[in-house]
Amino acid sequence: MKLRLAPPLVILATLFFTLPARAHPHVWVAVRSEVVFGKDGKVLGVRHAWEFDEMYSAFAVQGLGKDGKPPTKEELAPLAKTNVESLAEFDYFTYAKQNNAKAAFKAPEDVTLEANDKKIVTLRFFLPLETPVAAKKPFSFQVYDPTYFVSFGMEKKDPVTMAQAPAGCSVSLMEPAPLVATDNQKLSEAFFQNMSPGADFGVKLATRVIVACP
Repeated sequence: MKLRLAPPLVILATLFFTLPARAHPHVWVAVRSEVVFGKDGKVLGVRHAWEFDEMYSAFAVQGLGKDGKPPTKEELAPLAKTNVESLAEFDYFTYAKQNNAKAAFKAPEDVTLEANDKKIVTLRFFLPLETPVAAKKPFSFQVYDPTYFVSFGMEKKDPVTMAQAPAGCSVSLMEPAPLVATDNQKLSEAFFQNMSPGADFGVKLATRVIVACP
């Protein structure tokens, strides 16, 4: 893989050149997700809240806000829109399956970008499935960047919840297996810059969320 000229999140390209050289990842995201059900008991989609690391957040809000205060949702709205539009090329970093078949998503809805009192930014959006699915056969998804430029990790407390889920539905998390020694040895900048197109390294580090209903 060559260095991305159109990275998956706005300003990552600029951020890359301002950071000292080091191994991947370059941006860290804490993920909290909500699986949303419809009145018919089918999964409608996934609502995400992605909290970015301090360095990325500082870069994102640079020049925004007044009198030292964090920028408002309105000030961040143009950046939120551009961020999500740029994610389309990367399947919104959300890869869903049911019965070993890919479950596709439509364009995100209810997109907002927020900054808290410490100016840490969180991107929120609802990702609707193209076709809602019944979870009588387990529905699963993972959030990750295949090239591991961005590290996505589930929040430690209540990382995944369900909304309007039918009685008896459950959600479980399957943690990734530890990297073998040979994979750990690969985690250098040169390795990722020379990664072949289509390589999917990030999946090795991604938690799988599994939703099942009786």
